[in-house]
Amino acid sequence: MFDVGILELAVIALVAVVVLGPERLPDLARQAAQLLHRARGLAHNARDELRNELGPEYADLQLRDLDPRAIVRKHISEAMAEVDREKAQRATLPEGQVPPYDVEAT
Repeated sequence: MFDVGILELAVIALVAVVVLGPERLPDLARQAAQLLHRARGLAHNARDELRNELGPEYADLQLRDLDPRAIVRKHISEAMAEVDREKAQRATLPEGQVPPYDVEAT
């Protein structure tokens, strides 16, 4: 998520124990967990309100769908798929047949 590995987490935990002390650390961890739980609840409520306001056609809306990078990626992949469909629809000559040649066009 934030590109934090096991070693970094261990260093953060060690600094927290030294700075805060082992007596206060469990209470602070509990408060941090409660804060995270409330923030997650607020995010879910905001998502649900957004879905309700937008109507039933957006019932499957995910917040990650609103990410500009995801929108651009989606449009690019749709355009590439359309190009592939057009290529597949083009007529190809059977093997051994020569395409028509127009002397005046060349």
